[in-house]
Amino acid sequence: NILSGSLSILACLVTVLLIDRLGRKPLLLIGSAGMAVTLGTMAVCFASGSFTGGHLTLSDQTGTVALIAANAYVVFFNVSWGPVMWVMLGEMFPNQIRGSALAVSGFAQWIANFGISVSFPAMAAGLGLPLTYGFYALSAFLSFFFVRAMVTETRGRTLEEMAA
Repeated sequence: NILSGSLSILACLVTVLLIDRLGRKPLLLIGSAGMAVTLGTMAVCFASGSFTGGHLTLSDQTGTVALIAANAYVVFFNVSWGPVMWVMLGEMFPNQIRGSALAVSGFAQWIANFGISVSFPAMAAGLGLPLTYGFYALSAFLSFFFVRAMVTETRGRTLEEMAA
């Protein structure tokens, strides 16, 4: 919809302004935490719904919270993991293998995106929305600790310094 698309574009523009000021790792940490909270909120909202006529029904208040959480998720993703990963991929490989490494890692990124896209409908149908969003919230939560432990900040470093 137009709201989510507009939020995506605005969040990416914010990332352009912040990525060299705050750094890549802080943006990823903020994104992971924000995505975990918003996805967890959606899981709780959908768990509180009821089925009427084969359709999930949320109260007006819960529906509003779920809508806000969904759009906040869009912002957190697009201010962090969406654009930052592509920036970091271009910075993390030595010059000798950069082209090939970018091709392989870009391919892996698109395969992961495809996996999420095809797993969501199957998980939602089989497990229900609360467990599906709960799984993705847990994944975002774990990504926070992965970034904190494993990701090296690349802000302010030359490509040659990163290869060393």
